[in-house]
Amino acid sequence: MINLSVILEDSARKFPDKDAFIFMDEHLSYAQINGAANQIANGLQEAGIQKGDRIALSCLNLPYFPMVYFGILKAGAIVVPLSVLLKRDEIEYHLQDSGAKAYFCFEGTPELPMGQEGKAGFDATPSCEQFFIITGNPTDASPIEGAKTMGMLMKDQAPAYENVLTSADDTALIIYTSGTTGKPKGAELSHSNLIHNALLSTDITDLIHEDKQLIVLPLFHIFAMTVLMNAGLYKGATSVLLPRFDAEAVFGLMQKHTVTVFAGVPTMYWGLLNYENTKFDLKAIAKNLKTCVSGGAALPVNVLEEFEKKFNVPILEGYGMSEGSPVVTFNQKQFGKKPGSVGTPVWGVEVKVVDENGEEVPVGEKGELIYRGHNVMKGYFNKPEENKVSLRNGWLHSGDVAVKDEDGFFFIVDRTKEMIIRKGLNVYPREIEEVMVKHEAVSMVAVIGVPNEESGEEIKACVVLQKGKEISDKELIAWTKENIAAYKYPRIIEFMEALPMSATGKILKKELS
Repeated sequence: MINLSVILEDSARKFPDKDAFIFMDEHLSYAQINGAANQIANGLQEAGIQKGDRIALSCLNLPYFPMVYFGILKAGAIVVPLSVLLKRDEIEYHLQDSGAKAYFCFEGTPELPMGQEGKAGFDATPSCEQFFIITGNPTDASPIEGAKTMGMLMKDQAPAYENVLTSADDTALIIYTSGTTGKPKGAELSHSNLIHNALLSTDITDLIHEDKQLIVLPLFHIFAMTVLMNAGLYKGATSVLLPRFDAEAVFGLMQKHTVTVFAGVPTMYWGLLNYENTKFDLKAIAKNLKTCVSGGAALPVNVLEEFEKKFNVPILEGYGMSEGSPVVTFNQKQFGKKPGSVGTPVWGVEVKVVDENGEEVPVGEKGELIYRGHNVMKGYFNKPEENKVSLRNGWLHSGDVAVKDEDGFFFIVDRTKEMIIRKGLNVYPREIEEVMVKHEAVSMVAVIGVPNEESGEEIKACVVLQKGKEISDKELIAWTKENIAAYKYPRIIEFMEALPMSATGKILKKELS
């Protein structure tokens, strides 16, 4: 019998007075976080929540996130984390699809009225019975008339709780995939999936009890949840929370709290690299940083190299997906690293590159990346047909195109779903992006396929230029053509001020056309 909440309880026993989370000027100890989670678990039990019930959670990177997350788990229920950017119709879909019994939602801000959208989504979902609004201060009155607050749920509840027993294979989390193809699907992850992944993540980041890590990746996303929050709690480290990425805020917190571990997505590294203010002691910040990790999307090699040169700290890039709890492969300090690679399989996970018949392809050849091991989800919640496609003979089929080299390092070429077929030839956007971003005028680029009568699909590049640099579309097309095979260069270029981003900092290609 095991429950993921053991990682918090164990550290609360060993290091009760140590800072678990720092948010702005607030320092919350392990004992405080665990006590609040116990009060929430007691409140949920009193409210009629039972083992296996699903409870949704919408919350920014605030200490309330781990309190509610572990309160739900302690009560034997299942956490359904939702993106903070969802609107009422999307919230209704997620509550309905997951069969959520209750919903915790942060009140939000005037710019991001999460509470109003959350309540509207809840009101449209009769099957979801209880709504709790998380207020900025737990003692605040409810900003929505008639809505119970998290503070009301916790009031007069004991800060001690005897966990509901769960087995290792019981579902702990239903995490929704980003829905790049069709509606989002809920991946069911067990307590065992998540504990194993948190444990091996501490090896990847070289995390020890004394470390301070900065969490700016959203906690509702599996990357931050497992690799930072859960791994940090397991080791008894301190996590500094930042609700929204801003290069200045990141450097400020790194300097103030002597941050040693940072994880980000490529757009964050790009933002830090392009930050031009000199108000921080970047040398001191770099000296404290021992580990930087990147995931969520492919990190352009030149961003990796420039960052490492500037800050003298290696970026370890890895590959994972919600369905893999999330970590599948990583550049690991003990095995060395290769720029542009997502590394080698993590402990206990097997990875292969296969053709359409499921046969392993030779080294250096492209195929679909598949994997099996302790990290593989139980399946998509209530989606038996989808599971037949994704889970075959114990192997999870990722839908990602990869190559394995002679040293056993994996390279992600692209999503099969993002592949462009131009005049019958397969073109992978990432390959073109890697070339174009080497041009001194190009800061960021996203390559997509657009419908074309003659060629089926035509290659289009959406480009953000470096500050103060200029180049015409004709010049950039000509330059790219010189550096890549003739069938791969973009025929159309659109210059943009910025690329659309998801809440997790991924470029939203489906919004480009």
